[in-house]
Amino acid sequence: MMAREIVDDLDKLLAVLPPQIRTALEQMKDLSELLEVVLDLGRKPEARFPSRYVYLSDEPVTREDIDYVVERVGEFNRDNRAGIEGTLHRISCIRNRSGRIVGLTCRVGRAVFGTVNIIRDIVESGKSILLLGKPGVGKTTKLREIARILADEFGKRVIVVDTSNEIAGDGDVPHPGIGLARRMQVPSPEKQADVMIEAVENHMPEVIIVDEIGRKEEADAARTIAERGVQLIATAHGNTLENLVANPLLCDLVGGIQAVTLSDEEARRRGTQKTVLERKAPPTFDVVIELVDRHKVAIHKDTAEAVDALLRGKPLQPEVREELPDGKFKVVQEARVPEEEEEKSPEILHLSRERGGKLYAFGVSKKHLERAALTLNIPLRLVNHPSDADFVLTLESHLRKHSNLRNLAQRGDKPVFTIRSNTYAQVERLLRLVFGISRTPEEELAIREAEAAARIVLQEKRPVELTPVGPHLRKLQHQIAERFHLPSESIGREPRRRVVIYPNED
Repeated sequence: MMAREIVDDLDKLLAVLPPQIRTALEQMKDLSELLEVVLDLGRKPEARFPSRYVYLSDEPVTREDIDYVVERVGEFNRDNRAGIEGTLHRISCIRNRSGRIVGLTCRVGRAVFGTVNIIRDIVESGKSILLLGKPGVGKTTKLREIARILADEFGKRVIVVDTSNEIAGDGDVPHPGIGLARRMQVPSPEKQADVMIEAVENHMPEVIIVDEIGRKEEADAARTIAERGVQLIATAHGNTLENLVANPLLCDLVGGIQAVTLSDEEARRRGTQKTVLERKAPPTFDVVIELVDRHKVAIHKDTAEAVDALLRGKPLQPEVREELPDGKFKVVQEARVPEEEEEKSPEILHLSRERGGKLYAFGVSKKHLERAALTLNIPLRLVNHPSDADFVLTLESHLRKHSNLRNLAQRGDKPVFTIRSNTYAQVERLLRLVFGISRTPEEELAIREAEAAARIVLQEKRPVELTPVGPHLRKLQHQIAERFHLPSESIGREPRRRVVIYPNED
């Protein structure tokens, strides 16, 4: 296992600093630990280290000092960041009201080889990983080495979406720190989501690496990427999983949060109030890793499980690893899965969704049955006699009227199920019950939205446009529109493709 090796091109950063500040820095013994140099007009220049800061001069920074640096670095973008070509260093500026630069933060960028050893097994698993942690703990450094490992050692097609050139450095040629990974630059921060989608649509990546997901549009783009089967490795604003769950713009990265009203019985069983918070969709990221510091991580290996436990007030105990001087690591805390008190619903029949079953249907629409079986992906076979069937389905009114059906149900020779009315919704609900198929939170949300939209269309006689969702969910929403006898269509391009429900023409 590789011990840490650091490449920082520090001489190139020192070369753009004013001579007196450069001289003061060169005399320091622990320069390899330097994080950044801060130059604010009218204040003493500072050198900042992980646990301390040092004044580099008794004289305040002058306008000439600021101009000296600005003339020697690349152009400042709209996010007020610039770089030094061929390096990972980042120079950020502070401007006054008129736009003139009055402060500079010159941050040291380092390619550190061996920093991923502590989580290498997870990186190699192919799962999507989200890195969290406070500034300065090495999130971007880890992303850089992950890109190199996956591209060089595993031969994967890796695309780095580099918003401020923090991962692969300034200039048109990416820094060697990302190895053979390809880099897509982002013209401005608000374009990051567009470039993320462009990467997956145009360049057939197996892995996409993104730094600093901080907007809802980027969270939506991340979900689109993950749903296409691409391994996504990213960082996000937030120090811990709890922070992320509480962030309304980014909580979709870990499944999103919704308020759910429980039945009286369920609320009593859980020992909670009737209205609780629950995860509304599968997480975008399979694993969440909190960087506690540069040498310690806390790993939530099952994001869905961790978020569910958090929302139910159960204590989280992730696996905690600590890096050793030789590059290896030790587990200082084993993960503990919160005990689950919920009981599983008993199976009604010993029928599996994969194997399907034989059904004798009396008075129930064959069209509804075939459509529901297709939607639920059940290999259902309709037979002509109850003796050939695994179960029987009929209407409540038919069961009351026909003695042979009543006798069949009373003898218990075959399971007999009834529905109140001959509608598609009730047929599908019954098949879900029999085969133990529950809707996912995403399906429930899409269906509820379509039902609410359909009622608006009927009442207000105007089209309603639904939230963009994937093909499977759009199919369910079209079925809801059909149930309300309303026309609908899908418009737009992926990942913004969505359903519109229209009123009937008079």
